[in-house]
Amino acid sequence: MTSDRIVISLCGLHSVGFALFHAGFWRLFGWRRSLANATFADRAVIQILNTQLIFVFVAVAAACFAWPDDLLTTRLGRALLAAMSLFWLVRLAQQAIFLRVNRPLVHALSLLFALGAALFAWPLLRQ
Repeated sequence: MTSDRIVISLCGLHSVGFALFHAGFWRLFGWRRSLANATFADRAVIQILNTQLIFVFVAVAAACFAWPDDLLTTRLGRALLAAMSLFWLVRLAQQAIFLRVNRPLVHALSLLFALGAALFAWPLLRQ
């Protein structure tokens, strides 16, 4: 297995990890209780956005595992890698803007967002 294919596999694992992390948000954040005070629309939007994000992470992971060569060699595959790298860069910036909390978990998440940006960009930068 080439080093680029290993990186694509790591991108897939990164995506699976975030899908699982987001699947745990209901319990982790106690959404049944904490969203009870939100408006009906806000409660729905938050949960819908989260479930759609889980779907995106699973779809990206599936693409990484099923079509690594296509991701590396086609224009569409490379565009997806670039889009995911940008996704993680924007998520990292949003962390600094919207979640200014000096806590180890927040810093660890920031590192994982930066890792995602680097992993998805790595094959693009090597060619």
